[in-house]
Amino acid sequence: MPPRFALTSLMLGNFAVALAVLAPAGMILELSRGLSVTVRDAGFLITAGAVVLCFASPISAWLTSRFDRRLLLAASLFVLAVGHLASAFAPDYYSLLAARVLMLAVGALYTPQAAGTAALIVSAERRAGAISYVFLGWSLATAVGVPLINLVAAKVGWRETYAALAVLGLIATALLVIYLPRGLQGAPVSLATWGAVGRNRLIVLLLAITAIQVSGQFAILTYASPLLFKIAGAGTETTSLFFAIFGVSGFVGNIIATKIVPTIGAFRTSALSLGSIFVGLLIWVLGEGTLALMGAGILVWGLGFAAANSMQQARLAAAAPELASASIALNTSGIYVGQAVGSYLGGFLIMREMFTAMGWTAVAFLLAALVILVFTRGASQAVHQRGV
Repeated sequence: MPPRFALTSLMLGNFAVALAVLAPAGMILELSRGLSVTVRDAGFLITAGAVVLCFASPISAWLTSRFDRRLLLAASLFVLAVGHLASAFAPDYYSLLAARVLMLAVGALYTPQAAGTAALIVSAERRAGAISYVFLGWSLATAVGVPLINLVAAKVGWRETYAALAVLGLIATALLVIYLPRGLQGAPVSLATWGAVGRNRLIVLLLAITAIQVSGQFAILTYASPLLFKIAGAGTETTSLFFAIFGVSGFVGNIIATKIVPTIGAFRTSALSLGSIFVGLLIWVLGEGTLALMGAGILVWGLGFAAANSMQQARLAAAAPELASASIALNTSGIYVGQAVGSYLGGFLIMREMFTAMGWTAVAFLLAALVILVFTRGASQAVHQRGV
């Protein structure tokens, strides 16, 4: 079976996982109304899930490193599908929260293991591009999935939306079983591996960048629907359009990153991606209340959204290939730490109607990430030659 089919099945699995993680943000108002809870409580579904994910990702990487990747990844997608089905029938908020926590505790292993698996089935010179391609699943989720979730949940209902996600999860599971080769195993992850990761300065700085830049973005992204309604009077269709602009922009940005990284390297591509997020957030906050300016901001922001995370994973894989299983798992944890921190800060501020402060908080986090990025340029020559 050609590697592209295996890579595509891994990418579609990431699409399903990304929707599982991002779904509450797309239907936060419907969840709030349907479950009779506050917007902040509905946003806590993102926070709680992210907390579980950030711990479960490295732990699952350690416990399952010797497992066959095909079996492991397919099982995680199947559990997500079952979790979505349970969510569709959840009788109350706490039942939905429990279903989300349990399914994400297992689903946490997918994204880092998918990235590591992609690195196993292509040559070394194609590794960065393959990992970026697999991460396109997250871009597709924001480009197509979240806008559809936002629209369908508003028109049909959040329970029906969860049922549709369950069907999608089963399809992704079947494709992975069909196309991913048997017998794929990465390097075993031991306690010594975690120690080696912690002693690698470049890896530590890259992980810090991930957590910080995601924190800034999710301070706004989690509450995009209520923010657009509160400060610009946007309705469901307009909000869905904004999600679509963000998602399509993210998809395009990740494709561009995949094309240019072989030429300019992952460091410069990372700088362009984070810079795009920073500028986009700045336009968003300066244009607050004006839909055209906020739309321009989210367009520029989206160009760097998925590309930044793709480049982080590619740089980690190149920095220490023998530590990739652990470092990419920790990078995924960094994403979820950022989601937890950002959604918590956003919830704290939105309940106090500090809408402008939410924007400036996001800008400050991205500025900090860019400053740290500068210090990652001093990688060793051997690492630099691998594209970092």
